[in-house]
Amino acid sequence: MNPSAAKASSYGAPHLSWAGVVRLGLVQLAIGAVAALTTSTLNRVMVVEAGMPAMLPAALVAWHYIVQLSRPHWGHGSDRGHRRTPYIVGGMCVLALGAMVATDAVAMVHGNPFIGICLGLLGYSMIGGGMGAAGTSLLALLATRVAPERRPAAASITWIMMIFGIVASAGTLSALLNPFSAQRLAMVASGVAGVSVLLTFVAVWKIEAEADQGETEPATAARPPFAEVLRDIWSDPTARKFTLFVFFSMLAYSAQELILEPFAGLVFGMAPHQSAALSGLQHGGVLLGMILVGVFGARFGKAKGAWMREWTLFGCLGSAVALMGLGAATLFRPVWPLPPTVFVLGFANGVFAVSAIGSMMALAGGGKSPSAGARMGVWGAAQAAAFALGGFVGAAASDALRSLMHQAVSAFLIVFTVEALIFVGAAALAASIGAAPRKPAPRPPGLGAELGGVS
Repeated sequence: MNPSAAKASSYGAPHLSWAGVVRLGLVQLAIGAVAALTTSTLNRVMVVEAGMPAMLPAALVAWHYIVQLSRPHWGHGSDRGHRRTPYIVGGMCVLALGAMVATDAVAMVHGNPFIGICLGLLGYSMIGGGMGAAGTSLLALLATRVAPERRPAAASITWIMMIFGIVASAGTLSALLNPFSAQRLAMVASGVAGVSVLLTFVAVWKIEAEADQGETEPATAARPPFAEVLRDIWSDPTARKFTLFVFFSMLAYSAQELILEPFAGLVFGMAPHQSAALSGLQHGGVLLGMILVGVFGARFGKAKGAWMREWTLFGCLGSAVALMGLGAATLFRPVWPLPPTVFVLGFANGVFAVSAIGSMMALAGGGKSPSAGARMGVWGAAQAAAFALGGFVGAAASDALRSLMHQAVSAFLIVFTVEALIFVGAAALAASIGAAPRKPAPRPPGLGAELGGVS
């Protein structure tokens, strides 16, 4: 371990080296690989090959987000256990097994819909629970074991690796599922699940060993109960504001994802391959934004959270401006530069996403007790609730407005404007986090008595 990595963290354990950060990024890569299988490939197979209504996979994906509302419990459990790797490994094993169960459900849903749907609910429950346990504990481990000045770069590295896992898994599935059969899908899904679990074991192997030697608090020390920890978190104004920020910003972020390609097709008349290329351009912008925050964070990172707050504000307001640009595109279709606008939206989304995760890491150590896992769980639950609601609300709102107005242009203009306003509201919340509280104005003597003693 290099000298900078040997410095003690606030919890008495040495900081992770860059190699340790990259190793933990393998867990995010594994989570991304399984996510690509369960939320994309199985979605398409249920609708196209199994001939089921599109609402079925949409409901199952929403359900796995609802299950992730259990993230605070998983985070609190890893806080109490004093070691997080068992929760990461256990969560990943449950996630992988859930992916295999969900794959079997897809194979059965055509022949026996009732059993297939019940099996699908079980599988997606395991996916949500495993993702919550592994993901929350991983972020808590990074928050407590990464040096403050490295957190922006660590957030960037781990999220880029998750995107790489999604892309690699999608490419592998595309190659191995041709020609398609239920048996081939089951074999490929088992392979993805097995490799993901293996990567997780490699990632966390002995990574907490040195940290355990440096702990200043015994593992058997009494820990406050879950309800008390939640009260501590919610009584913290910063944590409370940040929870609201995560919910609203992720609501706006997820609401625009599912309607971009329909917007390109309905308003600009793009063919499927053209709208797919537009979506790829957006993801390229996301990747560039993530890399930029990581590079600047590693080079100019500060221990204080204000620097990350500035990046978060830039990402939220940039996303709002880009969404307003998409709204303007509906009014100036022949001349509006749509691809650059979409790229800017992706870039701002990437900056916002990574800086928000970096801010999570910086804020996770606050409160009256070491509750990084529970805090990460609360914010992860807010994100899961936003994703469960955002995709459905964005798509449903555009459908409803198109039916009422009988034209796509006005419907998308309203939806993009509302999403931009939500991002502006999220930016206002982010700006208030960590700001010095205003001193109340002096009250004239006797005013309290005149108001009946109310203070």
